[in-house]
Amino acid sequence: VQLQASGGGLVQTGGSLRLSCAAAGRSFSDDVMGWFRQAPGKERQFVAAISESGDNTHYADSVKGRFTISRDNVKNTMYLQMNSLKPEDTAVYYCAADTQGPWPGIIAAFPQRYDYWGRGTQVTVSS
Repeated sequence: VQLQASGGGLVQTGGSLRLSCAAAGRSFSDDVMGWFRQAPGKERQFVAAISESGDNTHYADSVKGRFTISRDNVKNTMYLQMNSLKPEDTAVYYCAADTQGPWPGIIAAFPQRYDYWGRGTQVTVSS
């Protein structure tokens, strides 16, 4: 399976971007999906996760209230709407799929759960 993140770019502080993650080669409608990010010199950081049906979500405290994760299982695509962007949101954003089973709650934040990772998309927020 291939996951491809897109939609990144350069935006000013306070601006918005919408990331997409398209899957090819396999349906991920039965998988938990997540977004992670990695800034230069820092470890990969959890951003948000969504359950198989989309009924459950979990966010990092740093993005809660500003970012919204969603999915369209018909289109085999996941999204991350990012509003009120800050310079500290600057990073490469990655999407990932967890095929291990049902929605694990806050454990969805652990990158070790994810089996498939896509290529990232760069998000740069200027001050």
